Amino acid sequence: MKTTTRRNEVRLPRLLAAPFSLLPGTAGSRVMALALNRALAEPLREGELDFLRNRSIEIAVRDAGMVFRLTYTGGRLGAVARSGTADLVIAGTVYDFLALVSRQEDPDTLVFQRRLVMQGDTELGLQVKNFLDGLDPESLGLPGKLEPFLKNVLSVYQRAFG
Repeated sequence: MKTTTRRNEVRLPRLLAAPFSLLPGTAGSRVMALALNRALAEPLREGELDFLRNRSIEIAVRDAGMVFRLTYTGGRLGAVARSGTADLVIAGTVYDFLALVSRQEDPDTLVFQRRLVMQGDTELGLQVKNFLDGLDPESLGLPGKLEPFLKNVLSVYQRAFG
C-alpha cells in the first residue's frame, strides 16, 4: 500500500485519505484553531502572530484532502468559513507537515524543495515561514514527550507509505 509520486514524495494512500474528505471544513478548522491556540499560547501572548491580524490562511493537506481556513483576531486564531480566496495558502502532504512539526525538516528546506507550497500574499508567506523557522520548541505548550513521539510517527509513516 505504498504510494509515492515521481519525486518519491511520501503520500497518504487514497483509500486512507477518503474518510478525511468527509469532515466538514469549518469543524476541522475549529479543531485546528483550538490546537494551535494551545500550542502557540506564548507566541500569541507575545504578539508574534500580529502580522496575521484580519488575514486568512488556508492550510491544505493535499494527500488527505483536508483544508483548514484560519484567521487571527483578538489575539487568537479562529476558524473561517471557506468562501472567497485566502490571503495565503500553505499546501503540503501529511508527511511534510509531520516533518515540519517534529522538526525533522526546517521550513526553508520544505519551501525551497516545494514540498510545502505557499501561494498568495508573498510577504505574508515569508512572515509565516520566518515565524515557523524562528519558533522555539520550548515555547510551545506541548508535552515534552510529543516531539520524540512525532519523530517515531514520522519514521513509521515513511516506512508504511514511502
